[in-house]
Parts: sequence; structure tokens; C-alpha cells
Amino acid sequence: MSRHVAIVTDSTAYLPTEALLRHRIRAVPLMVVVDGEVLEEGTEISAPALAAALKEHRPVTTSRPGPEQFAAVYREAAEAGAEGVVSLHLSAEFSGTYDAAVVAGREAPLPVHVVDTGGVAMALGFCALAAADAAESGAGAEEAVAAARKQAERTQAYFYVDTLDYLRRGGRIGAAQALLGSALAVKPLLRLSEGGIGLLEKVRTAGKGLLRLEEIALEAAGAGSVDLAVHHLAAPERAERLAESLAERVPGVGEMHVSEVGAVIGAHTGPGLVGVVVAPK
Repeated sequence: MSRHVAIVTDSTAYLPTEALLRHRIRAVPLMVVVDGEVLEEGTEISAPALAAALKEHRPVTTSRPGPEQFAAVYREAAEAGAEGVVSLHLSAEFSGTYDAAVVAGREAPLPVHVVDTGGVAMALGFCALAAADAAESGAGAEEAVAAARKQAERTQAYFYVDTLDYLRRGGRIGAAQALLGSALAVKPLLRLSEGGIGLLEKVRTAGKGLLRLEEIALEAAGAGSVDLAVHHLAAPERAERLAESLAERVPGVGEMHVSEVGAVIGAHTGPGLVGVVVAPK
């Protein structure tokens, strides 16, 4: 955690371990329930295991951390000498994680600023990094919150999925849209918008969808300085090809993160997911 301001996020940020350690960011895990067994994301269930369960059509759901888990992390921050906590989380449209953090923050032994970033995956992760950078530069908690909010406003995230069925099952997209996609055998391109998931475009094949995802990412990146993240679930070759192409074609690319999403997001998108997060500096 940071020195005078501790930065907390949750496991759906999918920040690289090296970044968590370097910036002393604590990620509170969400839970995945497979066949009734509750498993901690990141430690008790891996992305490949989740993908296998989904392919086998086993029942998979997700659940938020309890307030007590956040309370323990906030106590640890106070005991380590922090004067305040900035706790940054995935969109409240997707999960009750934000609400659990708010409940815990009310009883914490130090001021806790809980932020609904409206994002997920590295759209959340880049916000946590912005807050950590601010705190490490000597900013107070409110300035770190402002840095995270500014990053959230600028960051754009786009996703390709092979099917909308997993999002429909999890209530993350309307049944009518999902059924229409299945009926027309189209491949959907999605975007994060106002804290939710919106259907951006529909294409006929996976190949066309991935090419269009690249073009959309290029348009979003523009000519300025940006950090990028490419996510996938059980589609490493797709992700690597996209990352290599973007690294060559985006003129102002800084950091490039390529990672497999964890079980919580994977449960709602299904195998074959490829996503791009564009974070202007």
C-alpha cells in the first residue's frame, strides 16, 4: 500500500502482480461459485479452470466480497500508518462490491474514500494506478481520488465476445439483444458506457469482429500518449496478435499490458473474449 494514502481495489482490476507490489495496492478478491462451491478469484480458481467449467456447461455464478473483508484491509492500512484510504472498485452496475466497501468504510479507523470507477478489468486497473501515482507523489486522499476519476473519464474499453449468452445469463445485457444476436448468428462488439455494457456493433464472423476491434482501438488511441491493455479468456493467440499489431500501429503507446481476465469477468463473457482498454495519459 502507499505510504500516507493506502490504495485498495478489487480482484477484477486484473492488475499485474508486479504492479500491485510496486505500488503497494491491495486487491480484495471477489468470489466465484462453481457447482455450489465458493472459490476466491485469483487464488482458488484460475481463468483456465473457469473456462473449462463454462465449456462443460457447469453452473457458474459470482458474488461480492463481504464488508468484513474490506474492514480487515482498512484496519491493516491504519496499522501500517496510513492516514486515509482510497478504495477503487468495479462498476456498481456489475456488482455489490462498491456497496460492501462503503459499509466497511463507515466503521473504519481512518477516513475511507470509496469510488465507483464505472469500469472493470484494466479500465479499473488504470484508475488504481493513477491514484497510486498521485499518492506516491505526495498527494492527499482527495487528490488521489480526483486523479482516479479523471482517468476513469478518459479511459475507454471495448470487447469482442463469441456470444452474448453468458452476459444474458448473468443479467448484464438484455435477453432480447442476446436472442437477436443468436438468431442472426452475429458476433458482438461491446463497450463500457456509463458504468454498464452496451452493444456497439455486430459483425458476421470472429475474424471481422477482431479486425474491427483493432480499428476501434486505434481510433480511440489517436495520436496522443496512451497506455493499453489487451485482455482475453482462453484466447491467448488472439490477444497476442492484437497486442502486437496495436504496439506497431499506435504512435503514442506507452505501457502495454496483456493478460487473461479472471474468473469473475470470464463467467459473464465466456471463452473467446478479447478486450482492449485505452487509457490516455
